[in-house]
Amino acid sequence: MWIFSLIIGIVYTFNMFSSAFENIALHKPSYQQQRFSGLAENLTQASNAVDGLKTNLSVWGGQCAISENYRKSVFLWINLTSILSIHHIIIYFRTENEPWDPSNHLTQRPLGFSLYVSNTTNRSEGTLCFKDTSFTQNTIPAVFNTTCPVHGQYIIYYNERLPGVTYPQDYSQFAFNNLCEVEVYGCSRPGFYGDNCSIPCLDPHCKYCDLRTGTCRGGCYPGYQGHTCELECADGFYGDECQKQCGHCINMIQCHHVTGTCSGGCEPGYKGDNCIQMCDIGTFGLHCNEICGQCQDVNDCLQTNGSCLSGCSSGYQGDLCKTSCPNGTFGLGCVNQCNSTCRGCNNINGLCDTGCYPGWMGIYCHQTCSTGYYGDNCSMDCGYCLNDETCHHINGRCLSGCGIGYHPPFCTNECYNNTYGQDCVETCGHCSDSKPCHLINGSCVNGCAPGFKGTKCVEECDMGHYGIGCLQECSSFCKTSRDCHHVTGYCKDGCKSGWQGNDCLEVYKPLDSSNNLPPTFYIVLGLFCASLLLNGLFIAYIITLRKSRDTKVYKPELSFKKKNAGQDGEAEYDSVNEGYQELGVLGISMRTYDTLQ
Repeated sequence: MWIFSLIIGIVYTFNMFSSAFENIALHKPSYQQQRFSGLAENLTQASNAVDGLKTNLSVWGGQCAISENYRKSVFLWINLTSILSIHHIIIYFRTENEPWDPSNHLTQRPLGFSLYVSNTTNRSEGTLCFKDTSFTQNTIPAVFNTTCPVHGQYIIYYNERLPGVTYPQDYSQFAFNNLCEVEVYGCSRPGFYGDNCSIPCLDPHCKYCDLRTGTCRGGCYPGYQGHTCELECADGFYGDECQKQCGHCINMIQCHHVTGTCSGGCEPGYKGDNCIQMCDIGTFGLHCNEICGQCQDVNDCLQTNGSCLSGCSSGYQGDLCKTSCPNGTFGLGCVNQCNSTCRGCNNINGLCDTGCYPGWMGIYCHQTCSTGYYGDNCSMDCGYCLNDETCHHINGRCLSGCGIGYHPPFCTNECYNNTYGQDCVETCGHCSDSKPCHLINGSCVNGCAPGFKGTKCVEECDMGHYGIGCLQECSSFCKTSRDCHHVTGYCKDGCKSGWQGNDCLEVYKPLDSSNNLPPTFYIVLGLFCASLLLNGLFIAYIITLRKSRDTKVYKPELSFKKKNAGQDGEAEYDSVNEGYQELGVLGISMRTYDTLQ
């Protein structure tokens, strides 16, 4: 009678506990190591253990999770999807719907099983809720129930039949999963306990409390510690169980005890809310806003201050490797000298990427211009240097002089200003129409100007010829026969008698009154007459001057006796001869005076 009362009490207690909590494993993710492959998947899969069905506990019912045969160890885990408080666990073993006693061979298979509650799928990291060490075929229940007041995320069923280990006689030879339903009862939300998990835990910072009494059973909310979770995390720590270290908060300020965030920001070299993440490669400093320099190894840029621990890469210098090599240097350590013919070389590899000075070419500007070229980028053509020699690669001058017909020093311009020949020092002859001569040999391509002959037109026409091509003959009526000007044909010494004109080809015609004389005749005649008049006036002036002087020195008394007038009315004077004689004497005296003067 007492046995019956005990069974009734157990069932009552079981039902009471079950009704107070919910099955938090129902329809949660599950996994077993290897299902039985001899049947359809839906008959043996792990999810059958959490489908809530337990009316047909046989292999054909499709309500049991069954593992492969001949296994040395087996497991099945159920993921509650978050850490929850657990009160008890119930397992329904596979019975094939047969009596559950030693006659049923399935009673051997669960013997020795273990139950773990863990926060990971690794059972060794969790809590052992139950380990069978005493069940036999006669005592193992078909429906197993165990109280397990812990909290965790994974419920792990495990069994083994390891080689070299001696197991009780009732144990099966191999390990099996024969689990038709696994029910995990507890609260679906942390921080509550009691009927229907409706009462908040007594300690506000306690994450998991006893589901019956409400007292804290460990597991504080993040940021708290202590027996009843009454303390915030110590300085430098935060989070679950205060196990996480604070990041690199600026000025070593304590991070937030719950989230770990640094309210004042991060120390140089770190970023993120919690300041535990180092600056990305290539950045450093406060807020990671600084860009690393040209470190030889970008991974060696110190995230706090940007120092390049392995030194600078080619072309850079300084602690932060942000300064280019000085002008004229390049390479690792900036010890290499740029070519002096570079306008400015690349600080990394020394290439003359900004070009060469005039006269040089190549990526390092160490080559002179190719033959025939000079100047910037060697893009200018040399002139016509003597003997086809190349010009100076920098300024383009022809060092040995110019080829015939070109003007120094660059020898690019043909001779000009009526010159030709070597260095244009020869003067052209008298070419036709004043055209230039041939720049090389001086010849007049279009012939000579009138009066000249020869290929260079420097020879005057031979005597007796003149004009274009010296084809015209001088006049034979020149005073010197056929001696005329080589250009105009004018006779040099005038014409022979009876001929006139510049070229003496006109017959001479004497002048008459009816003829109109040329203007030059009248001009000459006028000048002649004027000269006579002036000379006469001058002589009269001299005579008058002399008379005036003689009158002052000698005054003869002239007596004039007037004779009676003749019949013709003319007057006669007796003293005429006497006066004439006296004038003669005076004339002698004046000549003497002139001599003295």
